[in-house]
Amino acid sequence: MQGKAAAKEIVELIVPAYNEEGCVELFYEEVKKLFAQELTAYDHRILYVDDGSSDGTLGKLKELSEKDEEHVRYISFSRNMGKEAAIYAGLKNSVGDYVAVMDADLQHPPAMLKDMLKALNEEGYDSCGARREDRKGEGALKRFFSVLYYRIVNRMTVVELTPGSTDFRLMKRQMVDAVLKLSERERFTKGLFAWVGFKTKWLPYHNVERVAGKSKWSIRGLFHYASSGLLAFARAPLRFAVWLGALGLAAAAVFAVVMLAWGIGGSYPVEAVHFVILLLLLFGGMTVLLLGLSGEYLARILSEVKQRPIYLIRESNIEGVE
Repeated sequence: MQGKAAAKEIVELIVPAYNEEGCVELFYEEVKKLFAQELTAYDHRILYVDDGSSDGTLGKLKELSEKDEEHVRYISFSRNMGKEAAIYAGLKNSVGDYVAVMDADLQHPPAMLKDMLKALNEEGYDSCGARREDRKGEGALKRFFSVLYYRIVNRMTVVELTPGSTDFRLMKRQMVDAVLKLSERERFTKGLFAWVGFKTKWLPYHNVERVAGKSKWSIRGLFHYASSGLLAFARAPLRFAVWLGALGLAAAAVFAVVMLAWGIGGSYPVEAVHFVILLLLLFGGMTVLLLGLSGEYLARILSEVKQRPIYLIRESNIEGVE
């Protein structure tokens, strides 16, 4: 009597979707073909997170889940909560042995999962991410600000971000569980992935155009995303206030010494305006210094005191969804 065949390991794909009506089914077909032809040693699941779409995205997800209930699950938010919330909801409700975060528009090529799984299973990595080698199809201004952003973040924060890194990455379950322990409300997933550590390999790839629809990232949205990431891990702006206050106090001390020398030597008359300048430097420096120190403490508690949920679910086909 033959023993029962061992269950296949599950590769689960977390796919945030905001107004991606034209993409979600194309993504599903591409993934289905990949696992049927090249990744036959693994089973797969797709967990779509509908981020409050206003088009027919949710309807498409329901159709897919009814057609392939075993492999397709979905979560739909009560409104647009943002990609970071969608990624967190997907990770929190994932069940796979390996979990990947991918975009619905196929700009993250599913075929890269083959090399990613190899890196995790044969090369000893805990995570494998995709890094753009170029930004073909993007404007020169956007490329310039992208390069500048990574330089600023890596210089001013406690995390090291790989230039050109994307949200597309495959992780072992251990790393997913570690990321979920970081429950802050203002999330910057790239920074969180870097902060938890673990051994990560980066695979370069050339930028891929969307298969359908238009990018949802506006200049305003990109600026908000960039500033959120900087503030989530950087204390430099607050510390700048501390240093500015300290500089004001130092200038006051130097000016006091100069005034004393003028008074003793008689080389330059000390007038009332000089005392006004000295007091402005002294008290101005002390005020900015104290504000900077207060800001340091406020920054550490602000994101936690609100205690708002990261996302709210309107509907899902997942039993016991969290």
